[in-house]
Formats: sequence, C-alpha cells, structure tokens
Amino acid sequence: METAEPLIAWPKPIVEYLGFIAVFLAAGAIGLHFGVLRRVARAAAGEQDWKPVLDQAARRASLWGLAGATLTLALMVYTLPQAAARRHLEVAAFVAGNPLVAIQVALALAAAVGFALARKLALGWTVAMIAVIASPLRAAFIGQWARIVNPVHELAGGLWIGTLFLMLTAGLGTVLASPLATERRGALAARIVNTFSPLALGAAGLLATFGVITAVRHLKQVDNLWRTPYGNAFLVKLAAVAIVFALGAWNWRRQKPRLGSEAAARELGRSGRAEVVAVAVVLAITAVLVSLPEPR
Repeated sequence: METAEPLIAWPKPIVEYLGFIAVFLAAGAIGLHFGVLRRVARAAAGEQDWKPVLDQAARRASLWGLAGATLTLALMVYTLPQAAARRHLEVAAFVAGNPLVAIQVALALAAAVGFALARKLALGWTVAMIAVIASPLRAAFIGQWARIVNPVHELAGGLWIGTLFLMLTAGLGTVLASPLATERRGALAARIVNTFSPLALGAAGLLATFGVITAVRHLKQVDNLWRTPYGNAFLVKLAAVAIVFALGAWNWRRQKPRLGSEAAARELGRSGRAEVVAVAVVLAITAVLVSLPEPR
C-alpha cells in the first residue's frame, strides 16, 4: 500500500519562521531609526538631554538589525546548497546563473555591513536602509513584478510589528532605563510613541493591501478557503491577525492618549508586548501556511 506524502516537509516551516524573524528585525531597525528616532531628534532639537538617549536607542537598534541580517545570511548558507543541488550545480554556479539570488545575497551582505557600521557611522544606516528596502523589490529589477507581492507583504509587516518590537526594546527600554528625570522619561516616551503611530498605520494599511493580493493569487477561488488545508490554515491566520489588529487598535485608541508619564509608558509597554506575542503566533501560522501546497 502506498503511503500518502505528508502535506508539510519539515523543517521548512521552521526555516520560514526564522526568515520572517530576520525580516522583522532588519525592517524594524530601519523603521525605528528613520521613521521614529531621527524624526524625534529633529523635532526636539532643543531638548539636549534627550540626544544621548536617542543615540543609545539607535545603537541598540543597529544591533537588532545586525542580528536580523546575520540570521538572513545564516539561512542562505543553509538553503542555497539545497537549491543548488536540485539544479545539480555548485553553489557558486547556481548563484552566478540566477540574477535574483545573486542580488539577494549581495543585498543581505550589504545590510549586515550597514548595520555593523551604523553603531559608529551614519552612512551605515543609509547602506542598511537601501539594502533592506531593495531586497523585497529585487524581482522588479528584472521586470518580474508579480514576484514582489509576498516580499513586500513581509516588509510591511516588519515595518509595523518589527518597528513596534524595536520601539519597545531599543526605544522605550532605553528611555525608561536612562538617567533622565521621571517626567522627562515620560515626555520622551510619549514623543517616541506618537511619532511611531503614523508609520504603524501606513505599514498596517500596506500589509492589509498586499495581504489581500496574496490571498487572491494563492487561493484562486473562494471555496478553497474551506475545501483545502491551505484555505483552512489561511482562515486560522485571519483570526489571529484580527486579534493583532484589535490589540493594536486598543493601544492606539486607549493607551496612547494616556501617555505623558513614565507609568503610562510602562503600561503601554506591557500591552505592546502582548501585541508582539500575538504576532509571533501569526508568524508561526504563516510559516505553516506557506509550507502547505497551494490549491490547484
């Protein structure tokens, strides 16, 4: 008797999950630095006691970004030999013969170098930003626009939740542990969160838009939602995503307006961590989802 092939080839979901984490850390570092910390520093140029704290937060963000870029490179070291073997090629020949892979490797290296330099040189942030933003768009360089949908969807998630995670750890964590007076810590924390909000709303909108496009492309017809394992997993993901959006709305509508004191900042930090945990669950479900065969 023939045995049915398993729906999921392990450890593919684990590799996918780690890939999501890598993207979220790198994109979150870029989002925090360019979308939050630099804007706060420019808007509060006269607040001299804030500058060392913001600089320290940026240095910590660069380390998280470097961790994400390093994880991306480690995953390439793991996956590229397998992809090359399927083509009966050496890794070097496989990379040289595949422009998209070559671009991906070059951008991952550039991101790692950029984040490493960012602790000391502002130029490092620029290099890292170009690499992180260009990577999901690499297929467009050779005219394959349809192939940017999933990567841009991931990037949008990273700019939202990745930046939220970095804001909580490298941003608010640095502020609340700083030697600033209590009222100054509360004021700086409020400025950081308020500056993050427009970025979060824009990234969430981009995430939802490309999520719909992704669903249409992969599901192909509505009844595949309940007739296929892929569709069932997609429905579970939607339910988890709804929880994330609900937590985000709660933080935006109920917690953010209360900011201004250190106590309020710490309370927002706790509710923000719940949002991040919910996203970790969404990423786990998504890792399983993309490992399932698509509906025919």
